[in-house]
Amino acid sequence: MEKEELLKNAIAGDINSFQTLFAEFQNQLKSYLYRLLTDRNDVDDLTHDTFIKAFDKISTFKQDSTLKTWVFKIATNLAYDHLRKLKRWPVNAQDQGANLAISTKEVSQSFRVVHQSFNAAAYEMREHIDFCFTCISKTLPIENQVALILKDIYDFQVREICQILDKTEGVVKHLLGDSRETMTNIFDNRCALVNKNGVCDQCSQLNGIFNPKQNQQEERMKLELVKESKKFNRSELYKLRTILVKAIDPLRSSGADLQDIIMRCTRTAIGDVSDFFDTAKNKSN
Repeated sequence: MEKEELLKNAIAGDINSFQTLFAEFQNQLKSYLYRLLTDRNDVDDLTHDTFIKAFDKISTFKQDSTLKTWVFKIATNLAYDHLRKLKRWPVNAQDQGANLAISTKEVSQSFRVVHQSFNAAAYEMREHIDFCFTCISKTLPIENQVALILKDIYDFQVREICQILDKTEGVVKHLLGDSRETMTNIFDNRCALVNKNGVCDQCSQLNGIFNPKQNQQEERMKLELVKESKKFNRSELYKLRTILVKAIDPLRSSGADLQDIIMRCTRTAIGDVSDFFDTAKNKSN
């Protein structure tokens, strides 16, 4: 059945047609929500709620945007309602997570258990760079984070982001410019992979823990980001990071399970999760 006919049937109330259309971008939607929420359970809940609300309101879809953009707007509004109850992440959130893991033997041991037992628990430096990108984007105001991720990671057009955020083109462009500058400044001051003065070198440290027989320097030099860092063009390094992040689905990559439990540790350390072990237990069930 052609997409136009599926949409016509969906608007008329055919849930099977709507489900077929929704499935075309469901994985990307969940990936996007994970970057905003950093919790798999919340992602599943909001994806379900988005589907229900979108189908319930499908008769109001005026087709002045793509269905995907319209659904992403619904999902973004639901995520915003959830996130505004939480505080923005501090710049040193990863440091706090690392300190929790170092000081709590059970936490660091849980990383090893996941690494050894789960199917998607490989450790790759590039995936931790993706993790780092998500953590640093969480330091932005919600609208800035949404605009940045939609444009630079999921390639939405500015006009589509305007529709999703209900903002003018000028406002969205300002959000993007401000967000990129903030992200670039934070990376410039923190990333020890590309700047010897950076304060964070988790990528290499964790690579050494989970891949002890691997030559860390060789792995570092495989990354285009590290190679180009010698030139140290800040804006180009940011673009290289977005290229790397675009290529990774944080929910389906080879290290998704390991990165998720590291994310849970970080969230626990900054107070977004009340008890790491409860959430880790729920994850394994």
